[in-house]
Amino acid sequence: MITKKKNNNLVAVIIMVALLGVIGFVTNLAAPVGTIWKNKYEDSNFLGMLGNLMNFVAYAIMGIPSGKLLERIGYKKTAIYSIVIGFFGLGVQFISGIVNVHFGFIIYLFGAFITGFSVCIINTVANPMLNEIGGGGKKGGALLQAGGACNSLLATLAPIVVGNLIGDITKKTELSDVNPVLFIGMSIFVLIGFILYYSNIPEPYITEQVDKSSTYSAWSFRHFVLGAIGIFIYVGVEVGIPGTMKFFLEGKGILPASAGTVAGTYWFLMLFGRLFGTVIARNVSSKILLAVASSIAAILVLLAICTSPSIIFNKMPSFNGIIFTWEVVPINALFLVLVGFCTSVMWGSIFNLAVEGLGRCVSQASGIYMMMVVGGGVIPLIQSGIVDITSNKNYMFSYWVPFIGFVYLFYYALIGSKNVNKNISV
Repeated sequence: MITKKKNNNLVAVIIMVALLGVIGFVTNLAAPVGTIWKNKYEDSNFLGMLGNLMNFVAYAIMGIPSGKLLERIGYKKTAIYSIVIGFFGLGVQFISGIVNVHFGFIIYLFGAFITGFSVCIINTVANPMLNEIGGGGKKGGALLQAGGACNSLLATLAPIVVGNLIGDITKKTELSDVNPVLFIGMSIFVLIGFILYYSNIPEPYITEQVDKSSTYSAWSFRHFVLGAIGIFIYVGVEVGIPGTMKFFLEGKGILPASAGTVAGTYWFLMLFGRLFGTVIARNVSSKILLAVASSIAAILVLLAICTSPSIIFNKMPSFNGIIFTWEVVPINALFLVLVGFCTSVMWGSIFNLAVEGLGRCVSQASGIYMMMVVGGGVIPLIQSGIVDITSNKNYMFSYWVPFIGFVYLFYYALIGSKNVNKNISV
């Protein structure tokens, strides 16, 4: 019986890690597709980020319902529903490429919104399961970092795959040119859905009936509330830093495909950082990880803001297709790419700290946590709006937003993450 339980747990971990990888791939499709729409609407950074916004707005709507769905039907069924929704969302985006431009843009936004539903539900399932199987604490944090590593791997591959299949994105590039990438995403959903359907997935206590008469909820815990704000900020700066940097590099005359590969290097460093984080999380607390990472990230962003873009760095590691190469970029891009190593350990650390000691409230907390991922759409949009209203499109000025965000995360790690509500029975 013990061996069977361990095998089930191993299968569950592999599937949940794979699902988090799918999230990285699907979410990062928004960047190249956004560039295509940006080119069609007079180089508007704001409109170029709308697809990304719709993807994350879905979190705000589906976050809490997805937690309730998890309570009602369990991990396996919830995950299968998310895969079906994700397949449908990518299908809608495919349809947007075969109609006229303006109507196609609306359909695309709707498809991005549906896909956001999917990745929200996947997150609601995968993160608490990995944390629970690991028993919370450092082991739970290590499994979350492993899931994050897979997420970063496919996030890194997304712009590389797009670059290989459609080449440079120009004003003549059509959304239909991205269809092969959409088909790849849909195929991945089908494959994982098939494996999941025929697998035995454990259902931890998180799915047990919660005492409805209790006057307490996840909102009763201060450290969870501050952590929910933290995840809003974290996802926003994680997405906004490479997304805005891509537009910044294009504004400096770098070809879109090359700018995309430099941005992909950010996600590659996140992959490396999460692999590293998977190891050190077994021996270092999430509190220390988050404090160190957020402080270094704040310093790097500050350097990017204060350094003149005229200073050139000619050894930026990048990829030309699948071939490693060097790119010549403003040194600001170097500082921003290095932030990826810091953000790599933040997702798992914040989640681990925020749900610590919540007991029966974890499923509700997971839904709320996913709702706050909407920051990944809001904060990059704010950055793009700041760029559009500044003189000569000052991209670096918009990075004061991520800087303030990292200062908050440093505060949360040292002070805000402390559970001051241990008197609440869970």
